[in-house]
Amino acid sequence: MDPRKVAELKSFVQMCESNPGILHLPEMSFFRTWLLGMGATIPAPPKTEDSCQGGCPCGPPPTSAPPPAPEPPVLSESEESEIEMDKEGVIEPDTDDPQDMGDFENVEVTEEMMDLANEKKMEAINALGEGDLQKAMGLFTEAIKLNPCVAILYAKRASVYIQMQKPNAAIRDCDRAISINPDSAQPYKWRGKAHRLLGHWEDAAKDLATACKLDYDEDASAMLKEVQPKANKIMEHRRKYERKREEKEIKEKQERVKKAREEHARAQRDEEARQFGGGFFPGPAGFPGGAPAGMPGLGDLLKDPELLNAMKDPEVMAAFQDVAQNPANISKYQNNPKIMALVTKLSSKFGASPQP
Repeated sequence: MDPRKVAELKSFVQMCESNPGILHLPEMSFFRTWLLGMGATIPAPPKTEDSCQGGCPCGPPPTSAPPPAPEPPVLSESEESEIEMDKEGVIEPDTDDPQDMGDFENVEVTEEMMDLANEKKMEAINALGEGDLQKAMGLFTEAIKLNPCVAILYAKRASVYIQMQKPNAAIRDCDRAISINPDSAQPYKWRGKAHRLLGHWEDAAKDLATACKLDYDEDASAMLKEVQPKANKIMEHRRKYERKREEKEIKEKQERVKKAREEHARAQRDEEARQFGGGFFPGPAGFPGGAPAGMPGLGDLLKDPELLNAMKDPEVMAAFQDVAQNPANISKYQNNPKIMALVTKLSSKFGASPQP
């Protein structure tokens, strides 16, 4: 053996005996792994006591990590939905049973029925002009039952429901009218007004804008100017929290990726420690010539593909374990060219010759 390396090893052991805290240095992790793999007991790290009494202006030791910066609070769904909005003019929704919509799919409308439905419509308009909303609503319903395929009849009855403060009934009529004739402006106008009564600002703005686009109406335009700012406020509010959710999801994904990488790196380190720190090398104490892990040549050892591949050979590993337990057992493998070639190369890495 090289006397110089033996002297260095002896000095290192004496230094560890006098100051066991050396074994807990970060750069000595490989040595701790090897010692534990050999069944050794490592003393606990020494406790450090602050030399300052009371308030200390010197602050924390250099190795102390600064406290993490507080993250901005993430609002819950209930907090997200809270937005201040002027609800003047908003009413409670009507809960009446759905109105008679006529037999839209099966009725066969004759000319006589169409003429009679038109008469009922005119009577309803006259009743509406007289302010008799209930009579007007009834007459429009009779007209719809006679001719349920005319969109304007539903739109007219919807206008009556708006005056009767029944926005849900008006929306049902407008939905039917739009399904019959989506290019008519009237049902969009009255449905927009119904949504405004219910405080559905975005739906109201959308319907009123469509009504004005199809057939400009001063009444619909005036109401659109009222509801559009509120609709915009809600949309901006929603976009704000959508961005927050997206940022939170991206951050969580990054954390998951980071954690997965750290786990993978930790698993690799554990595997390397298991392979190279568990007494797989020949020589006293599991090293060629008695040299401890971390001495010159170990870095090259871990990078040598031939040696790393050899360590995966069950026969080689079994031989190394056998020799690690009793270095004298190397004599059993003198006639095994594969084992001796690798033992010779491994020993040369540490500047020592294999012992017969």
